[in-house]
Amino acid sequence: MTDRMVGLQLDAVPAPRAHEEDSALLDGLRCGLEDAYEALIQRFEQPIFNVVSRLLDDPSEAADVVQEVFLKVFRNVSSFRGESSMKTWIYRIAVNEARNQRRWFSRHRRQEVNLDPEDAGDGFNRSYRNWLPDPGRSPYEVTLDHETQSLIEGALSEVNPKFRAALVLREIEGMSYEEIAEILEISLGTVKSRILRGREALKKNLAGRLEPASPSEWSSQHVAVGLAREL
Repeated sequence: MTDRMVGLQLDAVPAPRAHEEDSALLDGLRCGLEDAYEALIQRFEQPIFNVVSRLLDDPSEAADVVQEVFLKVFRNVSSFRGESSMKTWIYRIAVNEARNQRRWFSRHRRQEVNLDPEDAGDGFNRSYRNWLPDPGRSPYEVTLDHETQSLIEGALSEVNPKFRAALVLREIEGMSYEEIAEILEISLGTVKSRILRGREALKKNLAGRLEPASPSEWSSQHVAVGLAREL
């Protein structure tokens, strides 16, 4: 992933500089500058899609949810007070939208018309599905990676959504406990507890699926690598 921005030069920078760049981006969004909107999408579209698709019970709904996330960002940017970083604010919106979608789906299960995923949010879906193998790796290695990742993704989808959210933010997005606490609006102790329980649940779900390594040998680093191949 990269923080390089079109027109705003929002590269990875020390915290004070990052804060200044976020302020500049926010000013641009509040003024309705097209470059600011493009910069925001470039910076957050892919990571937000990755998070949302893993928090939903049906990942094919991710494109619609991500679109709603950015609509809410655009509509509410003028009222954003900067009490948290722009990143944690946007991720909080994403997590809440994913939660709302799960609740809606549970109430209206199977009542909606199924749409071809290629028809809705094609740009989001295309970016999510373009799995790019490492150069020079054999087809056999690539196939094994994809099979392993599919197993891990499947096991992750079975983890309790509360634990899953904390686990994804920590292991995939690499966020600090403090950032996760802000995004999920819970205490640091609860963050640590949910991550621990999420890891235990994931290992349990992986039991018998991954060979030759046993689930206990799959550290958080193994899981993060397995889940983040597309980043």
